[in-house]
Amino acid sequence: MIPSDGKTDEEILEILKLKRIAVVGMSRDPLKDAHMVPKYLIEKGYRVYPVNPFAEEILGLKSYKSLLDIPEEIDIVNIFRPSEQVYPIVKDAVKKGAKVIWMQLGIYNKEAVEYAKKHGLEVVWNRCIYREHRRLMG
Repeated sequence: MIPSDGKTDEEILEILKLKRIAVVGMSRDPLKDAHMVPKYLIEKGYRVYPVNPFAEEILGLKSYKSLLDIPEEIDIVNIFRPSEQVYPIVKDAVKKGAKVIWMQLGIYNKEAVEYAKKHGLEVVWNRCIYREHRRLMG
């Protein structure tokens, strides 16, 4: 059972105002959520940075091998990886100076949450950024 992240709609809305999103585990497969969700975010005006070590580019955007390879600042690190792979991603997000960790639906890692919070990041988990955006921002 995954506990609630305790975020209010107002807190989620504030997070959704941030515009630079690194998507870790972004997929080239148009049928996967890890492709459809970032595509939606791009259509809504977000600057998306694909992070996938096996892709050169996704949706016409340069794909990076890791968060630390992205040359620009990142606001949100949106994670599409299994829960047990989240902790090293969060450590990189802290090094990168990200503001928010967002773990997609079904993803939760207690140690990663504690590490992120200890380093001053907002943390959202077990939520789909697409669903939350549609629900709160239409």
